[in-house]
Amino acid sequence: VQLQASGGGLVQTGGSLMLSCSVSGFTLDAYPVAWFRQAPGKEREGVGCVGPDGANPFYTDSVKGRFTISTDNAKNTVYLQMNDLKPEDTANYSCAAILWMGPQHGKIWYCALRVSTYDRWGQETLVTVSS
Repeated sequence: VQLQASGGGLVQTGGSLMLSCSVSGFTLDAYPVAWFRQAPGKEREGVGCVGPDGANPFYTDSVKGRFTISTDNAKNTVYLQMNDLKPEDTANYSCAAILWMGPQHGKIWYCALRVSTYDRWGQETLVTVSS
């Protein structure tokens, strides 16, 4: 099982950036996935998550209306589209999945952003928003 995030970089305030998380060893139609971030000196926080097959997206309040998570099952990739970026969005971003519960095909899922719930993590990609 692997998750590999990419797409980070430097962007100006108000700009946009799309992060990608390529996954292997499991399929996105069966497992919930999420994006987290950690700013320097701060705890890791959840950005947004989706259930199996990208269903029922949930976002933390600070990114609602600006960030969107989508999944492409054929490409085994999860995306985080970030618009109207702000300096406070600067952080290391990582993707994560919940695999310990087994495949969730056909189940209704309402995901949450509790760090301890996620058991598979990818490496981080740095997003820097300049003011």
